[in-house]
Amino acid sequence: MKYPSLDKLFESFNPLKVLVIGDVMVDSYIWGKVDRISPEAPVPVVNIHKKEDRLGGAANVAKNIQSMGATPILCALVGDDDQGQSFMDLLEARGVSAEGIIKSHHRTTTVKQRVLAGSQQMLRIDTENDQNLNAEEQETLLNRIEEIIDSVDVIIFEDYDKGVLNKEVIAQVVSWARAKNIPTVVDPKKRNFMHYQGVTLFKPNLKEIKEGLKIEFNADHQEEVLAAVDQLLKSLQADTALITMSERGVFIKNEKQHVHVPAHIRSISDVSGAGDTVISIASLCLALGLPLDFTASLANLGGGLVCESLGVVPIDKKRLYEEALKNKYFDLLT
Repeated sequence: MKYPSLDKLFESFNPLKVLVIGDVMVDSYIWGKVDRISPEAPVPVVNIHKKEDRLGGAANVAKNIQSMGATPILCALVGDDDQGQSFMDLLEARGVSAEGIIKSHHRTTTVKQRVLAGSQQMLRIDTENDQNLNAEEQETLLNRIEEIIDSVDVIIFEDYDKGVLNKEVIAQVVSWARAKNIPTVVDPKKRNFMHYQGVTLFKPNLKEIKEGLKIEFNADHQEEVLAAVDQLLKSLQADTALITMSERGVFIKNEKQHVHVPAHIRSISDVSGAGDTVISIASLCLALGLPLDFTASLANLGGGLVCESLGVVPIDKKRLYEEALKNKYFDLLT
């Protein structure tokens, strides 16, 4: 499809519906000030002045999708606990549908609690379990996905190795999606890395591709990156790979072409959540069938923009549009 302008293209994101399946969590922040060392142990004393809970994990991907104007539908499990209720309250406050959220008596809601003084993270405390779904949970999750899948334009697997995604769930959802011509996009972790057979777009970072394939290569040598990505695509029988390379930008490849997009120079405050933004934007571009170079460039731009904020935050669509316009990204579509 041809777009008469960049703003019309950005408007085309709005009608899209995106199914996000994976591990959700609460990102909890405690802000304070440090001006002394504890007399009890050689550790800083943080005088707390603010606390905030935010949607995290796959739910941060949903926030990015929503911020881009599209409609996210989360499918995930939380514990039947206070933290799980807090997560549901945060969803409601954000206006994100909870129709795909399942409460389980067998799981603990994942919480990542960060203690910050000024712009410095002092400590992170994780509450979680990462056990695989039991048979009842898996059946319930797949039934819920089957009820929703016909209404969506693209599916994101957002894997944090917390147990919601496993080989059986992945294979069944990919099978359904292929039968219905719905593109599938993956943000992988180590446990299920090789289970995402036949997906449309696979997005690891450099560390994940090295660990997943058990290989080493020099990321500064493009021919070595290209060989690694070729091996990845062949191993997974995937259509496209999008590799996030931190300060080196992103590398994207399918059977017809490959593109390296350098990183933009930014004032980096926090890289947390950048991958969530990249996969969200790439998924929306994929759903619209946009060119490979535009998809990589816009996703790379968005990932850089969120790194300028402290903590995990979603993309600002207006700012992304302004930056894309300034960088003449529309030229990539014409």
